[in-house]
Amino acid sequence: MRIVSLLPSATEILFALGLEREIVGVSHECDFPPKAKTKPVVIHSRMPHDASPAEIDRLVSEFVHRGESLYAVDAEVLEALVPDLIVTQDLCHVCAASPDDLATALSRFERRPEVLCLNPQDLGDVWRDILWVGEEACRGPQAEAVVKQVGARLGALEQQLPQSVDRPRVAILEWLQPFYVGGHWVPEMIQRAGGQDVFGRSRTPSFRINIEDVINAAPEILLIAPCGYGAERAREEYKLMSFPEPWHDIPAVRNGRVYALEANSYFSRPGPRLVTGIEALAKLFHPAVEVTREAETAILPIPIETRSARAASV
Repeated sequence: MRIVSLLPSATEILFALGLEREIVGVSHECDFPPKAKTKPVVIHSRMPHDASPAEIDRLVSEFVHRGESLYAVDAEVLEALVPDLIVTQDLCHVCAASPDDLATALSRFERRPEVLCLNPQDLGDVWRDILWVGEEACRGPQAEAVVKQVGARLGALEQQLPQSVDRPRVAILEWLQPFYVGGHWVPEMIQRAGGQDVFGRSRTPSFRINIEDVINAAPEILLIAPCGYGAERAREEYKLMSFPEPWHDIPAVRNGRVYALEANSYFSRPGPRLVTGIEALAKLFHPAVEVTREAETAILPIPIETRSARAASV
């Protein structure tokens, strides 16, 4: 079987199922595991590589308003790869290629490949999609083993979490200019880790809020997790921002509980590594729990000096 993956999470799933040799093409964002970057790239983003977060938000709005796609499919490369299966998604047309992006390219194929379109809304859907990809790629037993391992890790974590302790009130920002809160599976991740999301709701898309909303919500923990960013870049984006004086009275900010997440690896992408993200959150919320070393390094504190800088005017 010859497989093309047009989204990073699907590429991770395929590799986890032992399909390295069968993967013949990927998207420009497929970077894990590292061997994914050796595969031919069949789709590219139309967004400028060096665009700022605010510029990205503006450009996305313009593309959507014009009814244009953010992605360009290299139809010649895709056709030359002769795929039997193409895995794409229909969850977020900003984050990865959709079936619409494929339509023109596939119209020139003499033999149409099968297109598997993923659309996970919560954690259960993510684990289901692993099984679905396994079934379509003839790796059913391997997919069942991956999901079983995820379940074992979640079970072991749940046994460690204190049941009688109050859950910390958490806000997670998946974009900073402007503010968006995490949605879909992210609020469920916070809940499974022993926290309470003050904004997001499971199976609900992320949505825009303003700075006053965060101030009024008064979260005890503030998580900075721009979609597609690593922790270092997320931390730098936060450090570059200016905030009004009331921001520094938010309990999370006042008590030094603002953190940058490795969103690109463990939170944004609906794949097997979400379980590591849940473990990372649990360790942050309840330090006594034992988690993997990978989970322990998935979150970076934002130094207090960056939060106590002179506040900007509203």
